[in-house]
Amino acid sequence: MPTDVFGVLANPVRRKLLEHLREGPRSTGELAALFELGRPAVSEHLAVLRGAGLVREEPRGRHRYYHLEAARLAEVGEWLHPFEHYWNQRLTALADFLDEESTP
Repeated sequence: MPTDVFGVLANPVRRKLLEHLREGPRSTGELAALFELGRPAVSEHLAVLRGAGLVREEPRGRHRYYHLEAARLAEVGEWLHPFEHYWNQRLTALADFLDEESTP
């Protein structure tokens, strides 16, 4: 059974981990230092991300480095893409309304 990517991404710590991994691979220790969480808690979040296919783990000696796996995120982007048009229409309508309201 595939992991619910949206459920995984609902957690703000996991989203922040992915943001940091956009900059390139990082070790567990490097990632843990960016949070006010213990290393075990960050490791648990990384395990969830790995299980969802959003990151991959690379052992290097005694350390583990995590890499962003963009393919699963592309699936999310494809699902969200049709909603982009909807929100663009709403924001344009709001801007038009505010322009009309501010005109004397």
